[in-house]
Amino acid sequence: MFNSLRMRLLGAFLLVAIVAVGAVAVLASQATTGQFQGYVERRVQMGQFRLQRMLGSYYAAQGSWTGVQDQVDRMSEATGDHIVLLNSSGEVIADSSHKLLGQQAGRNWAGGPIPITVGGTQAGVVYANPLAGPSADQGFLESVNRSLLVAAGGASFLALLLTLLLSRRIVGPLESLTTAARRMEQGDLRQRVEARGDDELGQLARAFNAMAESVARNEMLRRQMVSDVAHELRAPLTNVRGYLEFMLDGVMEPDRETLRSAHQEAELLSRLIDDLQELALAEAGQLRLERQPIAVDEVVETALVSLRPRLTEKGIELETHLTPGLPEVYADAERIGQVLRNLLNNAIAYTPEGGTVAVSSRQVDGWIEVSVADTGMGIAPEDLPYVFERFYRADKSRARGTGGAGLGLAIVKQLVEAHSGRVWVESGVRNGSKFSFTLPVVQP
Repeated sequence: MFNSLRMRLLGAFLLVAIVAVGAVAVLASQATTGQFQGYVERRVQMGQFRLQRMLGSYYAAQGSWTGVQDQVDRMSEATGDHIVLLNSSGEVIADSSHKLLGQQAGRNWAGGPIPITVGGTQAGVVYANPLAGPSADQGFLESVNRSLLVAAGGASFLALLLTLLLSRRIVGPLESLTTAARRMEQGDLRQRVEARGDDELGQLARAFNAMAESVARNEMLRRQMVSDVAHELRAPLTNVRGYLEFMLDGVMEPDRETLRSAHQEAELLSRLIDDLQELALAEAGQLRLERQPIAVDEVVETALVSLRPRLTEKGIELETHLTPGLPEVYADAERIGQVLRNLLNNAIAYTPEGGTVAVSSRQVDGWIEVSVADTGMGIAPEDLPYVFERFYRADKSRARGTGGAGLGLAIVKQLVEAHSGRVWVESGVRNGSKFSFTLPVVQP
């Protein structure tokens, strides 16, 4: 229990809070004492100066202390101090409290004596608050220190409560994440945690949920891939086996047309296996690339030559917008040709008769960007994030014979990324699609 994160956080925060509050209390006490003592000293000095000046002026004007009691009373009312005036013989001749008249100065009197000199001769002395003693100022400081001590204790208690709440706020989501992670480890991929706020804990919770979504989706895709691979392999195998069984049973003659159909199914099966192997190698980073400086426009023209008959047969117009004089790229010409053929075959498959397929190229900073656009049915927004997934078909109604096995775009993505490039798609329903990819320019 004492090794738990909650207890460590509680101990650390509480220690920091106590040290901080204690340091603040000590510094505040010292600063208050110093400032108050300085204030008291300045106030005493200013009061002494006023008493000397006013009483000195009175004596100089009157030539004696006659009637000075009224002056002392007015000064006491103005300052709030207890003022006692003694003549040069040490006898009290004026007292704002009217209790010490005629007495001699006490030995323990405070606030003086303040000499009053007129014309170089001492006319008397004055005391300010002679009976208050030093305890009044000391009592104020003690009161301030007691208040600081109470405040420090209250702040420490409040820090303890806040630390408990904060540790719960921090550790609670972490405990939820731990519980969800353990359940996911046991195979429950439906686990999600609540993401609160935009702080680090909220970001961690959202990252965990995104990871859980990705894991669940990858698991779904893995199962779907196994099912799709089995289906894609079963179809041509079933056809080939059917042809052979019919011929063995004498139902069908082994004529040229039958053998050609069986050969086409075998080629389809071989091509599917080759695509799967190539995709696996690319995803594992083991695909061999014969990279060298090549001209992209030449690779585009080569790919178009092999596909022009299909474009003509389907009645699709071809447009090319190739920027002349583009720098060479460092790539495998055969693999980039395969990327272009896959994109063009995909565009032809989804473009209706009378539509248009356009191929363009341009330079963007240190990259060459190649695009293949069509005027086909387009891709729905919800399908766009998945078009480069294996066996994914945006048009679910298309069969293997019309829509392919769903590996072409996945292979395109892996081949482009193997060249350190990037591939993306822009599309909308009934607005056609535009697939683009980039390749790095050969550095001089």
